[in-house]
Parts: sequence; structure tokens; C-alpha cells
Amino acid sequence: MAFFDPLSEKKLLRDVVATLAASMRKQDFLTYFKKLSIVEHTKDRIVYGVVSSFMRDNLEQKFSNEMYAATIACAPEITGITFVVDTMIENTTNTQVVDCQELYKQTTAKKKRTEIPGHEQVDGIVSRIMNEKYRLDNFVIGPSNQLAYAAADAVSRRPGASYNPLFIYGDVGLGKTHLLQAIGNGVRMRLKDKRVIYTTADRFLTDYVSHVKTRKVDRMREKYRAIDVLIIDDVQFLANKKQTQEELYNIFNILYEANKQIVLSWDRPPKELTELEPRLRSRFEWGIIVDIGVPDFETRLAILQEKARAKQFILAQEVAEFIAYNTGENVRELEGILNQLIAEYELHHTPPTIENVAVRLKKLAITDDLSGGHRAARPRIGGYKELVDAVAAHFGLDPELLIGENRKKEYMIPRQVAMYLLKNRMHYTYERIGNIFSGRNHSSVLYSCRKLEHILKKDQHLFYEVNVLRDRLGI
Repeated sequence: MAFFDPLSEKKLLRDVVATLAASMRKQDFLTYFKKLSIVEHTKDRIVYGVVSSFMRDNLEQKFSNEMYAATIACAPEITGITFVVDTMIENTTNTQVVDCQELYKQTTAKKKRTEIPGHEQVDGIVSRIMNEKYRLDNFVIGPSNQLAYAAADAVSRRPGASYNPLFIYGDVGLGKTHLLQAIGNGVRMRLKDKRVIYTTADRFLTDYVSHVKTRKVDRMREKYRAIDVLIIDDVQFLANKKQTQEELYNIFNILYEANKQIVLSWDRPPKELTELEPRLRSRFEWGIIVDIGVPDFETRLAILQEKARAKQFILAQEVAEFIAYNTGENVRELEGILNQLIAEYELHHTPPTIENVAVRLKKLAITDDLSGGHRAARPRIGGYKELVDAVAAHFGLDPELLIGENRKKEYMIPRQVAMYLLKNRMHYTYERIGNIFSGRNHSSVLYSCRKLEHILKKDQHLFYEVNVLRDRLGI
């Protein structure tokens, strides 16, 4: 029988108990683990001591697997463990005993002091943990964000080499945070040796105040000097914080002169940042300034479809179009509605339809009235078939001939009216309208819609007929 020295033995036991505490339910650990000792420790086996036969039986029957897993995590050479009653375990002179309850309190107290939920330590700096779901390959590109995406992609491939600093601005919920975290994730994936800090302005402020209190501001600069990429989100929260701005100015210069990448975001362009010190504001203008604008209908639709695909949720095309049209301009709003629909489907097995989505949007006060006004979209009709049928009936035509390839003059205007309403009132894409009308191409549908718009400006009678149709259909 071989024993380690007392200090090593005690440390091993504390490590095993700490590992166990981290992997078990709090209630189970505090109920069944009171005091433990190591009675015997051979080359490949450990005999644990417990306070009573009751505790021994419970550990053997309920937690022997957990105890063994924690043991081999700390001592891989061990192949077996057993439990015995240790009559000396309550002896206060016995220094080889671990009080599990006390150790648990110490461990959790230490975590509360040193850990910040959602953050990690990177070379001594508190950095927010970047969400792996934010990547450039799942960022939906549209006319409103093309330049911002291109700049973010370039920075993630060659940090510090181009577009430094990169300044991204735009309103809330348009994708700034997605791009910033995607840059950080991209750098970490391609250049694993690069040290990346992603933080927010309020977290930077907290960090600075902490160093001021301990009179270690110079130490803060030294820590930031060691990183390769600094990403700060929502810089507007530093408004009127002159001392913090001064420190950011110093760190900015340190990193910039060392060709380290700096990425910042704000809700306005730098020239409008009147709450910032002029010299700090001028630093932001050294690199490239890009904005993320409000996404158009097609981009909102693509974003919604991408998020539904990522969540493996089937969303009918016409429902997706209805949501994209009626949920306005905020991407977070789109995702919020999608999450509501998924929850409703999982709880009540109710698939999303235009009707129940309209009710949901009204309850959430996203729009006041989905039955009329400039944001109305199909609350009374279920899809394109009803619209085509209504247009055909209004003009006294066969619906099949209306959507078919027949090019007789009597079908031209009614067909253009149907296409126009599908595009401008129900917000179908040109491609989808073309598919409905016997596979016509994008340019053909575009021409028909524009042709009708030109006619409506001159033909008051036809203008009246189209409005009658709109009122009848509720669009």
C-alpha cells in the first residue's frame, strides 16, 4: 500500500470534491455529501471515508458513477473506488478531511466574485462571449448593408491591414451587433493566435472605473496593448464621460500605432457625435465609416426566411411575406415575431397562417390595423388564388385563362391589374408572380406592373375599378 504525502492527498481530495460539486445538482450534492476523507490510496485505487453507514450506502447506490468520474478526472490512473465508514472523520485533529459543504460555499462565493455571466477573461481583460451564431456567412446582404458587410469581411480576413479603424453606424436592431461579433468570430476562426476583445462601451467604462479605484490605469493600458483586435459596441454610451473617453483615446492610439485592428459601432455617423471629445471623434474618421440602413421589403423577407431556416421552422412563403411587410424595419422585431410563432406551434400545434399572424401582430401592437391603411396586407384573403379569382370575376373572365399564356388583348389589362395588386398590395416578388402567371420572367412582370401604373395615371375609370377591387379584397 502506497500513500502520497498529506498535502498532496488533501489537495487531491479537494479537487475531486470541487469537480463533483460542479457536475452535480446543488440539492443532491448538499444532501448526500457532508464530509469525505481518503482512508487508503494505492497505485490504482482509492478508498473514501464517510461519516456513517447511511451515507456510505447512499453514495454506493446513487452516486458511485459520479464519484468515480470526478476521481479519474483528477487522478486518471485510478481504476476503482470504494466507500467505508471512517470513525476518525469527525475528529477535529484529523487534517485529511474535506468538509464538502464548506468547500461548496467557498467555490460558489469565488465564482460570484470573479465571474460575470456572458463574459470571459482574455489576457486579463473582461470580454463578452461572442455568440457563434453570428457569422458573416449567415448575414443577409441587401442594398442597405452591402458596404458594411464587405468592410466587415475584409477586416475579419486581414485585421489591421485595411479599414482600420472600422466604424459601423446605424439605428437599433439593424444588424450592427451581428456584424461586430461576426468579425470577432471570423478572426478567431482563421487566425487562432490573435487575441480578440469584444466589449460594450458600458463594460469598458466599468473596467476603467475599476482600474481608477485601484490606481492601476497604467496596468489597464498594458493589458489592452497586448490584444490584436478591439471591438467596442454602442460607443454612444460613453457620451459625456470625459475621463473614460480620454482613456479610450490613449488605448486607441496605442493599438493604431501597432497596426492592431479597431472596430467600433454607434447609432449615428461620427460627425454627429457631438457628445464626444473632438480629438476622439477625429480618430474615428481615420479609417472607413459605413452605415447599415433600414432593410427594404426583400431584405426583411430574406432575413426572416434565413432565421426560420436556422431554427428549422417551416414558414409558408405568403406568411413570410405578410410578416416581412407588416413588421416594419427592425430586424429584432422580425425575430421576435418568429419566436412567438414557433412557441405557439410547439405549445398548441397551430401552424402560422396569415389570419392568426395578423391577430398576433395586432395584439403585440406592432401595427394598429391590418385591415386597411398603408400597411394593410391581405387580412381578408388567403393568397394569390383568391385575388386572381376576384380579378377574373370582376372582368368577367376565366381565372385559368387570366394566368395562362393566352395573349389576347382582352386579357392584357386584367392580367396587369392582377400582377400589379400582387406586387404592390400583397408584396409578392416579381419572380413569384412570374411563376404564378405560367412562368413569365422577372422583366415581363416588371414591365406589366409599370405599364399599368402609367395607364392608371391617365385612365380614371380603370383607376376606379382597381380601387373597387382593393376595397372588395381588403387590400
